[in-house]
Amino acid sequence: MKLAVFCGSAPGDIPIYKEAAYAFGKLAARRGIGLVYGGGHVGLMGAVADGALAAGGEVTGIMPTALAEKEIAHTGLTRLEVVPDMHTRKTRMAELASGFVALPGGAGTLEEIFEQWTWAQLGIHQKPCGFLNVAGYFDPLFEMIERTVSAGFMKRDYAEMLVCTVDPDTLLERFARYRPPAQKWQSKSAEIKAQCMLENQNNGS
Repeated sequence: MKLAVFCGSAPGDIPIYKEAAYAFGKLAARRGIGLVYGGGHVGLMGAVADGALAAGGEVTGIMPTALAEKEIAHTGLTRLEVVPDMHTRKTRMAELASGFVALPGGAGTLEEIFEQWTWAQLGIHQKPCGFLNVAGYFDPLFEMIERTVSAGFMKRDYAEMLVCTVDPDTLLERFARYRPPAQKWQSKSAEIKAQCMLENQNNGS
């Protein structure tokens, strides 16, 4: 299993952000989970990679040429892939990952996790998406997500498909139990078929 991690290239303004990133990388490695991330040695990106590597984990970095040329690539990774551009980077991370986790970060972090969440809603993939809510960083974001539901722009199921927790163990456990909701815009027959498949899986467990 590999998880794609999206997080800041800055360390943030309080030490707990970087500490939590390092600890998450370490925990994932101890559970035998490989990490895929943006390939940098700076900020939370570097911390999550360092944590995993310190625990003997496998870490794959995917970095666009333009950033690699600025010498921010982590030189101690299991594997570093240099790709032409940001679009290729995101595509490659999605190919390698079986789930997506956001740690605190800026616009790039939010754009990356929201894209994967949107793709999950559309049924492009059926992989879990989650947020490690360090020090309540994502609280305002989830207030806004709740607003999209209450205002009628999103079904409750699509908000609830996101995992948001302060505890990394809980996040990984919920990923392991994840079952995707019915995708947006699918036909009624496809929706019934998906429900039957889910019921059969539950009856067999």
